Order: sequence, then structure tokens, then C-alpha cells
Amino acid sequence: MSSRQFNQLELVCVNIDGVLLPDTFSPVMHRFLTKHGAAYTGELERLIFSQPRIVGGANMASAARLPWSPDRTIAAYFEERDAYLAEHPLALADGAGELLERLVETGAEVICYGGLGREPFDEFLAPHKHLFSEPGYITTNDIRPGIKEITTEHFGRRYDQVLFIDDVNRFAEFAKDLDVAFVGVPSDFEHSFQRTQMTETGVKHIVRSLHEIDHELLTLVDKEAASGTSWSVES
Repeated sequence: MSSRQFNQLELVCVNIDGVLLPDTFSPVMHRFLTKHGAAYTGELERLIFSQPRIVGGANMASAARLPWSPDRTIAAYFEERDAYLAEHPLALADGAGELLERLVETGAEVICYGGLGREPFDEFLAPHKHLFSEPGYITTNDIRPGIKEITTEHFGRRYDQVLFIDDVNRFAEFAKDLDVAFVGVPSDFEHSFQRTQMTETGVKHIVRSLHEIDHELLTLVDKEAASGTSWSVES
């Protein structure tokens, strides 16, 4: 067996929004909220990120004191996002393809997930689709955060057999509650609170680049999962 292969982990789940694709939600939400007179805070990020759309929309409307329904707020948010993407076209994050290759080399199955529909996956990850297990992409908007559903229902794995790679601290909090292996890739957006919040949550592995999720780190994460220390220190 190759030394690069996992001994414990059997499934790696990689978020698309903010991991395999650059973070667009933080800058767009900052633009949207401040344009409507709301202060952009860490608590607002906690209330909006990795939430079902209807919840995020309601919280954005409340923060900005907009007399809008959640659906109207979400529609306005995505209009703002379209304008942002016209100025900052999406492309795969630096190192995304190489990361997927490294993950496959571990022998684990690899799946992509996110709150948006499947379209960004089909558009931007088409050259790498052969690296993913079926169904390739799982939409989590209706099953937030989706750890239980992806792990136990889609793939029939135990929590100590799966690794999630995500950019949002709220997701990390759920992973911690379930003692699921986790690597954080928080946004580098200047107004983001995700790195600070992940540190406060106790995330052990926080990276600034996908290149940092190398074979050495993956081997360590696998060993921690095997010893039950993904979120604690081995005694």
C-alpha cells in the first residue's frame, strides 16, 4: 500500500463555494448589506453563511431593515452577485485540480457539495469530473449543513471515516459536534470573520491555500481520525 493512502478515512467531501471556487459570498454580502445601511459583523456572517436560503434571506432583510420577504431579499442578493461576477469572473481556485488529484491518491472517495445548484460544478469542474464518486455533486441547501446526510445516507459511512473541507465556521461547529475530521479554508476577504471564528471554534487545521493541503497534512488528518483526536489532543 502506498504511504500516501489513508488507513482510516474513506470519504473526502470538498465544498465548492469558497474552496474549489473562490469565495464570492463574503464580498457580495458585504456589498449588499453595507449598501442597505447594515453593519457587517461576525455575528451576521454566523447567521447567514451555510444557512438554507430562506433563513439567510430573512436574516439579511432583518439586518438591513428591509421590508422584504426572504425570497425577494435572496433575489436582490443574487442580482448583486451577478453584478459582482461580471467584474470578477469565476474560475477554479488556485491549486484546486492538484488538490483533487492528491485526494484521489489517498484511495478515498471524493465528493463535492455546496448550497448552490449543480451548474457551477458542471461548468467549472468538468475537466475533473472523473475524480469524483457518483453523483459528483450534492446540493445541500435543503439539508444544511449536510454532514449527516452525505456521510450516512449517501455513502453509508461512519463519522470517523469522513473528512470535510469547508470555508465556513458554522459548518466547522457542526463537524466538531459530530467529531468529524475537518480542514478549514476560510476566506481571505478583508472583512471576513471566518478565520477568527474557526480559531475560536478550535479548528486544528486552517490553511490559506489549497496547496497547503498536502500529503503530509492529509496523512496527519487521517491519523487523527483513526485515534479519535480530530478535535482533541491525543492523551
